Amino acid sequence: MRIKECYPGDILKYPLSQHIGESAVPVVCVGQKVCVGQKIAAAHGKISANIASSVSGYVTGVEAGKEITVKNDGLYTVSDGYGEKRNIIGTGKSEILKYIYEAGVVGMGGAGFPTHVKLACKNSDKIRLIIINGAECEPYISPDFTLMVAESSKILSGILVLLKLFENASAVIAIEDNKKEAIDIFLKKTRHIKNIRVKVLKTMYPQGAERQIIYSVTGEKIKMNTLPQDAGYMVCNVATVKAVNDAVCESKPLIKRIVTVAGDAVYKPCNLIVRTGTEFIKLIEAAGGLKEKCEKIIVGGPMMGKAVYDMNHHVTKTTSALLCFLKDEVSARACTPCIRCGRCAAACPNGLVPLLMAEYAIKNDYNSFIKIGGTNCMGCGKCTYVCPAARCLTQMFTAAKRRIAEGRI
Repeated sequence: MRIKECYPGDILKYPLSQHIGESAVPVVCVGQKVCVGQKIAAAHGKISANIASSVSGYVTGVEAGKEITVKNDGLYTVSDGYGEKRNIIGTGKSEILKYIYEAGVVGMGGAGFPTHVKLACKNSDKIRLIIINGAECEPYISPDFTLMVAESSKILSGILVLLKLFENASAVIAIEDNKKEAIDIFLKKTRHIKNIRVKVLKTMYPQGAERQIIYSVTGEKIKMNTLPQDAGYMVCNVATVKAVNDAVCESKPLIKRIVTVAGDAVYKPCNLIVRTGTEFIKLIEAAGGLKEKCEKIIVGGPMMGKAVYDMNHHVTKTTSALLCFLKDEVSARACTPCIRCGRCAAACPNGLVPLLMAEYAIKNDYNSFIKIGGTNCMGCGKCTYVCPAARCLTQMFTAAKRRIAEGRI
């Protein structure tokens, strides 16, 4: 499957917080020349990730704690060692983790957790199953499916790298049944590999979440106070696994990803290979431009994505999609008081009671919010979707969790 490459433009901006944890710290200064793949910001603290330039050019702005701006010279000169092939036979675990750390790989399914931290779990010998998450269950978006079809060999290579880290584990590639082309490719390529198999899942939402996909693959329910690693599971998104291959086997930092540009306000919906730092307007131009009266722009999927007000944003490691719609259907719905129908509780995949969580969030009673498990909300949006009163429940919970994380309780 051929994927169109998006022209990154003349000015690229790299937010220093493209991941969960502490922001990266700039290691370049204004006026400095940089090359493709060169580190421009270093991981800071226990949970953080390096950031590399996706183009060659000159640094024109450095705002500590915010972003680095690079002017593209259009030459795409690569840094020393970029793209060099590595034979990982005999490579130790610590060296593999170092390569992943240096490449700034993070979870690309949306969470953005630094991958080197996740893979360096203390109980690695207890990991018995690595689940490669190819579910991609949100409507409109398809970067993972596109990647599975276009780069299946690199994904398999990345899985083999993970199996070197977890010697007692086997791997399963979990793909929903609406992705037949990807299923057929991986069934063919894994038929002679003993410790890698394909699991076809029924298409449903929100199956892509970590605990949900573990249950779908194994039938085992992981308690909310138990880490999947402690239960013997390691879950990695397919794009993350491909990035692991690039980092370990090809000496490439994470500077590109596939992004879906779609919605009824876009003339030519498509999947694009995009360099990090690229301004959103360049993606729209590559997709044929916007129709008039576009009312809604969402970064990510329609269920878990975030609405933005303009195109003055740039692609990060976790940008999976840019969706543009002619109508803002959410704002058009009038919010009314809760009728206590219980639909939100029935829909919650984590067994929470959103109607009570909303009461506590509105009252700023965060201690009660925590006691009933509010911080376990994964923001899937199902409660908001099914609510007949059109209450913005997910947004309430996101705001509450942010305040709790900031210690404002």
